[in-house]
Amino acid sequence: MLEIRLNTINPAEGSKFPRRRVGRGIGSGLGKTAGRGHKGQKSRSGGFHKVGFEGGQMPLQRRLPKRGFRKFDNHLYAQINLSDLQSLSVNEVDIQVLKSNSIVKGEVRFVKVIKSGSLSRKLVLRGIAATAGACSAIESVGGSLIV
Repeated sequence: MLEIRLNTINPAEGSKFPRRRVGRGIGSGLGKTAGRGHKGQKSRSGGFHKVGFEGGQMPLQRRLPKRGFRKFDNHLYAQINLSDLQSLSVNEVDIQVLKSNSIVKGEVRFVKVIKSGSLSRKLVLRGIAATAGACSAIESVGGSLIV
């Protein structure tokens, strides 16, 4: 059996490259200025600036207009139409029924019914909100909302 000792372990051949030694004479190809060119901020030690700095000019990320906002919990809310409720075959509707019939996605926790389309049969909505118009449309056909 091959015995491995810590003092005999070496990296694989060709996996380690020798560090480039800059500023070590003319023959190295990186002597004198050490590959930094002549003068200027970047040639000096510590001569770098923060990311996005444009020499005092107003940076791009501050020149562009800022607009819009996306709510982090936007995927928890969903809207459905009266016509979506009409297509269901059950009389008592809650969020689980809507998920099982693929009307809302799996992560949705809050559902609101909007008055779009028509409803012609009696339904009972449990734990589902509705707009004023949708609420009157549901109640006009004999349905009810239980919050």
